[in-house]
Amino acid sequence: MSPIELQTAGRDDLVSVARDNGAGVQVVDKLEHSGAQRFDGPDDVRKAVFGND
Repeated sequence: MSPIELQTAGRDDLVSVARDNGAGVQVVDKLEHSGAQRFDGPDDVRKAVFGND
């Protein structure tokens, strides 16, 4: 998956890529349980992992 594809990835795809690349259990868990079906860019991923801070 290219960086461009990752920027608009569906949740399941992003979780799979995160696991395959050694992301920590907490990061994968937050992505899985974010409630989002799709991420529309890096800001959406950041919010899912770190909150709205």
